[in-house]
Parts: sequence; C-alpha cells; structure tokens
Amino acid sequence: MSELPHLDESGDARMVDVSAKDVTARTATARGRVLVNADVVRLLRAGDLPKGDALAVARIAGIMAAKHTPDLVPLCHPIALHAVDVDCTVADDAVDVSVTTRTADRTGVEMEALTAVAVACLAVVDMVKAVDPAATITDIRVVEKTGGKTGRWVREQ
Repeated sequence: MSELPHLDESGDARMVDVSAKDVTARTATARGRVLVNADVVRLLRAGDLPKGDALAVARIAGIMAAKHTPDLVPLCHPIALHAVDVDCTVADDAVDVSVTTRTADRTGVEMEALTAVAVACLAVVDMVKAVDPAATITDIRVVEKTGGKTGRWVREQ
C-alpha cells in the first residue's frame, strides 16, 4: 500500500510531501453542467429569475469554493491561487460552467477547479429550484491541466 502516495507504510492516510517538487506555473480547467427546463432558460436569458442573478451568484460561489478547497477536500494542499476564472453560459437546455484556476506552486490546481465547478453548479440549482425542482448537475470533470513534471494534459473528446 505504500506505493499509493496518500498512504503511509502502515496504510494510514497522509498528506503527500511536495516540498521537493519544483515550483511551476500550473493551470487547470474543469467543466460541468446544470440541466434545466425551458422556463429556467427563458428566465435566465430575460434576467427575470425570481431569486435574482443566478449566474453572478454562481461565479462568486465558484471563486469562494476554489479558495476553500483544502478545507473541504481531505489531504488537499493549501496553495496560493493566483486566479480563478468562472464562466457560466446559458445553453438551450442547461447552464454550462467552466472554471480555470492558476497558481505558481509545487502541486496542481485540479481540485480547486473541480470544487469551484461543483459549488457554482450547486449555486445555480439553489437559484433555479423554485422554477425547476428537477435541475440536475452533470458532467463535472477536468478538461485540461498544465504545469508540473507531467506538463500539459487535455481530455480526449
């Protein structure tokens, strides 16, 4: 079990020591969707959602979540985030959320990007649930990461 970096020799969970890793510029982009009904799409596009500007709330929620990732995800390193870009787009059947996180550090920012997407999607659900109680979060995944020893990785479509 000691081959797994988050387990010590006795199999107990531990935070991986990254102190010997090089500091490099690192980015991660994650995406997700909130499937919604046609009424929500219409209200979002018109700016008439009863609870207010769902996309603005989702952007702020995503940024805040990225900054709190090590508080939420056990064994995740606290790192200095240099940028968090949250983009929310209304599609014909969903709200698409894309987050890019950036740092110059010893470990990546994939977990921060994923956490930001998940919480931004949760914020959308909270804002639209009165109109669409069936709103569904789906397809949260990392689509690209850069930096570190492995360099650039892009999810195949």
